[in-house]
Amino acid sequence: MKQFWSAMLELARALCERGQMLVTVESCAGGLIGAACTAVAGSSDWFERSLVTYSNAAKSEMLGVDPALIAAHGAVSREVAVAMAEGALRESHADIAFSITGFAGPGGPDDEPGLVHFGCARTGRPTRHREEHFGDIGRGPVRVKCMRVALQMLDEAL
Repeated sequence: MKQFWSAMLELARALCERGQMLVTVESCAGGLIGAACTAVAGSSDWFERSLVTYSNAAKSEMLGVDPALIAAHGAVSREVAVAMAEGALRESHADIAFSITGFAGPGGPDDEPGLVHFGCARTGRPTRHREEHFGDIGRGPVRVKCMRVALQMLDEAL
């Protein structure tokens, strides 16, 4: 845990040094990334906003994700994770947007528990994607692993 907070402070420092702002948009993580960001003193200098877009309607209404894209690929997909990150970047005043969509626990009969897609969009750069298969380890552990991946991807984006 100490390593996580050290990485979070490093992210904050790097964003501040660059004068950049971050926006997060989360589905299966339920706002944990945003909560971790705001736990850092002075986060208003680098953290612009966080959105929890749990439903498909929220993804469409708040981020402009095309409902046809969700219908074609599913809410838990590379395409939707990328669209979420790009929509968050477009709808905010941030320079970097991070998205998470996945199955934190058991879902429907064809859902893979622990399957998570991540997106990271940055102004002037191609949007990045990462897919993880954490397994059926439970909702809490999947969400914690999502936080670690978020820090890794954001570090790489900077």
